[in-house]
Order: sequence, then structure tokens, then C-alpha cells
Amino acid sequence: MNAIKSARKFIVANPASESSRTLALLVLSLESETQFNVTELYKLDLETFDLAIDVLKQWRIDRYYAGKAKLFDLSLQVSSLPD
Repeated sequence: MNAIKSARKFIVANPASESSRTLALLVLSLESETQFNVTELYKLDLETFDLAIDVLKQWRIDRYYAGKAKLFDLSLQVSSLPD
């Protein structure tokens, strides 16, 4: 199962927990490209900490692929412009 899906399931299962709040704030920070206090991750238990790190890794990969797809789309548009 991918990390983002696992994080969603974790947050849904434990919405009031401090760990869920930390994961949610991490995701909001990543999406909005705002600052996140990384020391909050150290307060998580090891399993949730590993999940947060996996979310970071997957977010980075997904962002790269999203950027690549946008570049490809733009390249297609430009290549179809009349000379």
C-alpha cells in the first residue's frame, strides 16, 4: 500500500490523536508549500515516524512525476503550434 493512502487510513482511524494531527499538518504543509516544524516528527512513535518519512518520499516522487507530466503536456502543445 502506498504511503499517502496509509496516512489517510491512519488519520481516518485516529482523527483526534496527536499523531494524526502531525501527519495532517505535514500533508497540508507539503500541499501548500509552507513551513513545517520538523521537530514535530520526532514526537511520533517509530511506526508513525516511518510513515511520515514514507509520505515525504512519495510526495517528492509524485511531485517529480506531476512536473514531468506538465512538461510533457506543455511540450505537446508547443510542438503543435504552427510554424
